[in-house]
Amino acid sequence: MFTGIIEETGKIKNISSNASGKQFEIQAQRVIEDTHPGDSIAIDGVCLSVTTIGKDVFTVQAVRETLQRTTLDLLRKGDVVNLERAMRADGRFGGHFVQGHVDGVAKLRSKKIQGESALLFFSIPAELKKYIVPKGSIALNGISLTVAAMDSESITVAVIPITLRDTSLGLKKDGDSVNVEVDMLAKYVENFMDRKDEKKTISQGMREWGYRK
Repeated sequence: MFTGIIEETGKIKNISSNASGKQFEIQAQRVIEDTHPGDSIAIDGVCLSVTTIGKDVFTVQAVRETLQRTTLDLLRKGDVVNLERAMRADGRFGGHFVQGHVDGVAKLRSKKIQGESALLFFSIPAELKKYIVPKGSIALNGISLTVAAMDSESITVAVIPITLRDTSLGLKKDGDSVNVEVDMLAKYVENFMDRKDEKKTISQGMREWGYRK
């Protein structure tokens, strides 16, 4: 589990393909403190397990399905990525519950600079829009953000100066892709309502067939 508060950005030092998918070697400092092989780190919002740790560097393995469902397959040597270690049980909680399980990929449509802040407009996959509401939470490349507005084609997020400066979001250009994780609470509500409707349908069917308790 993560919070969507990025601890630092890392740089892709090397990428190697293997039978399982791809291994990423990432240059970093803060996130490898007190981290051991097997621990989880979110890379641009994708939860991956650390395989090795060296001096100012660590590696993670991404399987083929992860590469297909996220932006990780688009990464190249030298790219900057957002990094966050799994949250501690005794730590402060500053963002929202982020699982590191990407729901889809969005594209940056445009950026409107407002002083040191910015409004970013993203095209969102149609199947994810039902989970998104204005003023609700969303994670983009692992960053906990608030949806400022939305319409039939896109969502808008307002990004403060520290986020533009300390994450990879400030480097994104029109057409660039980002990982999307919608608020997990919305998915739980949908699942609950689907089960409730299913139970209601079964009860109606049983009555129609003359079943009585």
